[in-house]
Amino acid sequence: MSVCSSSSSSSSSQKTWIVHGILAGAAIAAAIGASAYLGRSRKFRSRVVGIIPARYASSRFEGKPLVQILGKPMIQRTWERSKLATTLDHIVVATDDERIAECCRGFGADVIMTSESCRNGTERCNEALEKLDKKYDVVVNIQGDEPLIEPEIIDGVVKALQVTPDAVFSTAVTSLKPEDGLDPNRVKCVVDNRGYAIYFSRGLIPYNKSGKVNPDFPYMLHLGIQSFDSKFLKVYSELQPTPLQQEEDLEQLKVLENGYKMKVIKVDHEAHGVDTPDDVEKIESLMRERNLS
Repeated sequence: MSVCSSSSSSSSSQKTWIVHGILAGAAIAAAIGASAYLGRSRKFRSRVVGIIPARYASSRFEGKPLVQILGKPMIQRTWERSKLATTLDHIVVATDDERIAECCRGFGADVIMTSESCRNGTERCNEALEKLDKKYDVVVNIQGDEPLIEPEIIDGVVKALQVTPDAVFSTAVTSLKPEDGLDPNRVKCVVDNRGYAIYFSRGLIPYNKSGKVNPDFPYMLHLGIQSFDSKFLKVYSELQPTPLQQEEDLEQLKVLENGYKMKVIKVDHEAHGVDTPDDVEKIESLMRERNLS
């Protein structure tokens, strides 16, 4: 049986996204004197590459990138959605597995082979970036297990980084459903008044004295998509693992623990990541409801 079968039809999506706070970074840029720099160059962080890191081995779901979702491998669905983003100059898949590479080449994706020693998707993105022929200012780490990712969210995190020179990293959050408050697979985020990340956790944050989810509090769910300044991406890979990063198993915490700034945008998007085999049926049911193929 073939590991990868696909059809060529593109999926359409109901665009229900609202990006908040992107322009707030411009005010911060002025406050730190970056406006002069921006005035000299209209092309600040203008060259953008999207990288989809993918590995076959997974403790929770082995072979996840190749799982079929309504007749197409999940990695293809993520790639097709990503190609609709207007800010990306190029998209590649970064993998250490020939089965994934063969599948991706079959549906037309560019593939960069990376080492098995990469500890996470960010390190895989950095290795892929170093192997690309062209130079890029911004790298978007696109999660391969988000087959319904909205291209506007990709554009949102890119633009947030472009207008916030003191940040080296940008990401997106959306509203957290109360029933997901205690789910460790749903990563929560808290931000400051200027839209910079304070902390990410698998636990409920903030946590109140009652120990219960407050249905009236606007908890935020991290969507996983990440945009890096390409120079910082190299620095990131050289940083040693940090205690909070290791305890929570969240690579973005290494950024915060080392004192770097991370811009966060809020979007109106219902997260549909695939973390376990049970999630595949949920995704397919949703796609049928939306008449996506």
